[in-house]
Amino acid sequence: MRSFMPSLYFFYLAKQYIKNLFAILFGLAFSFAAIDYFQHISELDVSGNYKILYIFYMWQEALGLLYPLAIVFALIMTKLALVKNNTMGALHAFGYSKKRLLIPLILVALLTYGLFTFLHTTEFSYAKNKAESLLKNQLQAYDVNDLFFKYNGTFVYINKLDPIEKKILDMTIFKVEGNQVRSTIHAPSAVFNGKEWDAQNATIKTHNYIKGKLEKYTVTHQKSIKTLTGYKPKIIESLHEGKVLNIIDAYYTWELLEKQNLNSEKIRASIYDKVVVPLFSLALLVILFFKLPFHVRMISIGGVIALSLGATFVIWGILFGLGQIGANGVLSPELSTIVPIMLLWIYALYVYFTDEKSLA
Repeated sequence: MRSFMPSLYFFYLAKQYIKNLFAILFGLAFSFAAIDYFQHISELDVSGNYKILYIFYMWQEALGLLYPLAIVFALIMTKLALVKNNTMGALHAFGYSKKRLLIPLILVALLTYGLFTFLHTTEFSYAKNKAESLLKNQLQAYDVNDLFFKYNGTFVYINKLDPIEKKILDMTIFKVEGNQVRSTIHAPSAVFNGKEWDAQNATIKTHNYIKGKLEKYTVTHQKSIKTLTGYKPKIIESLHEGKVLNIIDAYYTWELLEKQNLNSEKIRASIYDKVVVPLFSLALLVILFFKLPFHVRMISIGGVIALSLGATFVIWGILFGLGQIGANGVLSPELSTIVPIMLLWIYALYVYFTDEKSLA
């Protein structure tokens, strides 16, 4: 049983890396939230409690945005500290290879990536939306008005949507064939039951055409009609206002858009931004761990830090720019996001399998 327990070196390196990771991540996130607060302090016309809540929401947003950078910065800080104190040289003297020393660091980074990916499937992803509501002094203004979208060959108009109560007021569904409105369904209210919307007290008007001209229509009433299957309130709100969705809701939205033959590039880019783009930090962790010097006599602290941080920011900036290009439809999100990450990982694996021979 003892053979399955990690060695002391594992706990030592993991502990050093976790301390640096937490310090950098929380420091970056708090700085981001504080700067944002002071930029918008004149617009926050709310009480002190809500101002603190605004800072908390922006701190959450910063955690989700900056954790990939923290993963890389913590590696740089940890590696240079070990090299400066000759700890890395001592570990090599005891027979530990680069690959073996990488294990505790990559495992902590993977757990961090997994944790934040999970958080992005929860309400954590909506922190920015909540902060913007406070910024606009819309604490109770949850309603979304005048929505119009396509659904299964029909067009849907919603006068008012309450995402909190999961209720629609005044909904009309138009069935159109060619240039003719074949029928309409109007309901004064509809309630979301978890899978679909229950339109209550619906009035159905069926238009009768003769030789292309509307001659008459028939009216029927139904107590309840099930419609808009899969259209969660958050999804409808996002389609209308372009708000951020968590990974699960974004995936369902992607499925719905594909079924409706609508453009899904922006929603695919949103999913890749949360799931795929952060993987660049793990690839950089591998590359920098092998490429940073392993002996203090071979190192210029200032130069190495500047070069490492600069390379990290450049790569992050390029990926961010490519992500925006994919979201705007200039390139497909797969080409602008997945391909660059794959290329970075190919180089990281090349370094992993070929760089062991050198301790420099």
